[in-house]
Amino acid sequence: MNHTDRQYSRLIQFLRQDLELSPDSIAVAQRHHKLDRGPLPMILLKYGLIDLDQLDSIYDWLERT
Repeated sequence: MNHTDRQYSRLIQFLRQDLELSPDSIAVAQRHHKLDRGPLPMILLKYGLIDLDQLDSIYDWLERT
């Protein structure tokens, strides 16, 4: 597993554990991520799966990792 794959896995874990997103919400975002090729946090926001505060939390987490 390369660095990008590890970071993606840790991001998914963060979304589940810290932001308490449902597995269904994450699955929807992952499907759209493959189609849209946009950043996963922005896809979560675009489809109303997170709010702006949660988006900030995700980007703060990404900066720390």
